[in-house]
Parts: sequence; structure tokens; C-alpha cells
Amino acid sequence: MPLENRLKEHRARLGINQADMGKMAGVSRQTISLIERGDYSPSVTLALKLARICQVTVEDIFSYNEEDET
Repeated sequence: MPLENRLKEHRARLGINQADMGKMAGVSRQTISLIERGDYSPSVTLALKLARICQVTVEDIFSYNEEDET
């Protein structure tokens, strides 16, 4: 998948679990899990919320790799 992320690293740095991050972002724990596994691409709004929660930029969490696109 061309959209890669470091959400799990940032979440671990904050010391919060997937359920807590989901509550903070207004989504389910399952959504956070899917994003971390790379099985779900968040909306722009959700990506911005996650970046704000982690106190980083969206680019610190998400990166797009065109070479992985098929």
C-alpha cells in the first residue's frame, strides 16, 4: 500500500492504547488498528486529528510512497 504510517510509534510514545486513541479521535479502536496495520487510509480530517493528538505534523505520521503503488 502506498500510504505508510508511523501511528503506532507515536501512540506508544504517548503511552496510550488503541482504544484511548480512538476515543480521543472519535473513532473505534478497530479503526486505529486498521490504520496502524496499513489496511485503512484515514480521511484528511482524521489524519489531522491524529496528528494533533500526537502533537506532530501529518507528515510525521503518514507518508505516501508512489513506488509502492500498483
